[in-house]
Amino acid sequence: MASMPNDVSLHLRSGVVIPAHPLALSGARRLDERRQRALTRYYLDAGAGGLAVGVHTTQFAIRDPRHGLYEPVLSLAVETAREWLRKRPGALVMVAGLCGATGPAVVEAHTARSLGYHAGLLSLGALAHATDEELLAHCRAVADVIPLFGFYLQPAVGGRQLSHRFWREFAEIDNVCAVKIAPFNRYGTLDVMRAIAESGRDDIALYTGNDDSIVHDLVTPFSFSAGGAPRVRGFDGGLLGQWAVWTRSAVDLLARAKVARGLGTIDTGLLSEGAALTDANGAIFDAAHGFAGCIAGIHEVLRRQGLLAGIWCLDESETLSRGQLEEIDRVWRAHPFLNDDEFVAERLDEWMR
Repeated sequence: MASMPNDVSLHLRSGVVIPAHPLALSGARRLDERRQRALTRYYLDAGAGGLAVGVHTTQFAIRDPRHGLYEPVLSLAVETAREWLRKRPGALVMVAGLCGATGPAVVEAHTARSLGYHAGLLSLGALAHATDEELLAHCRAVADVIPLFGFYLQPAVGGRQLSHRFWREFAEIDNVCAVKIAPFNRYGTLDVMRAIAESGRDDIALYTGNDDSIVHDLVTPFSFSAGGAPRVRGFDGGLLGQWAVWTRSAVDLLARAKVARGLGTIDTGLLSEGAALTDANGAIFDAAHGFAGCIAGIHEVLRRQGLLAGIWCLDESETLSRGQLEEIDRVWRAHPFLNDDEFVAERLDEWMR
């Protein structure tokens, strides 16, 4: 069983920004390695403490044999990160997205581990009708290969509902290092928080993936009772598609949220900023159309900043929804403090070399 290095584990538990890494494509819908590397360099210079590659934002279709991009994209990200960190040393946790039934997920776990990834973010969407027992057996098989980053993904983009009982037993798997909680649902979020609190596992890092309630999650102490004693857990950081854009601003936001949480006093200005971020996320992620344009929306922000050449996805039908472009225009004007346009403009040429 491969374990996570202690320094990486401590870094993860300290709470960091982990962007969900997009896929840079050319107009011919082929991997644009130059821009893919530029994205990785952007995230590192912005202060991200980790990268999640091969996840929903990277497009699940990279696994399609027609494209064969899963290993090349994971390899390119880790190679670029290592090269860049030689110039600007810093701690980094590399998280690989893992999908499919048990056999394919285990194969992906071996691939990720061989490339130097520290953890596998395990989607359970492919096991839509599995029982809790079957899901847990699946998770244990993958955890035998690589440290496990649990994942509660919202059903609208391929996830499934998961019970408190499942998460309580999931927390008993030794090689679990973290959970990304992203059901976009407060009841589901509480189920996971309570299950981890009841387990007593302080070594499991908790990361918000609720792009619609980022600040709310980061500043909230979640209080429960376990064995007659009070247990309080909070989110350590975030692994988010929203943080694939405006990442420099996200790093600043997380730092301020940690200070506020430590003081136990929440500035209403921070909550107001959280509402603005949710408004922006609604446009970028295309909440009005069931998140159909979420990846294209991320691409559009990166295109405007010059990091991507276009909004192309591997699936030609995947693009912006009607009215989404106008909504992105609106939130860009309404909440200019959320973006990091100046930071990107100052360094873009260096990242694109």
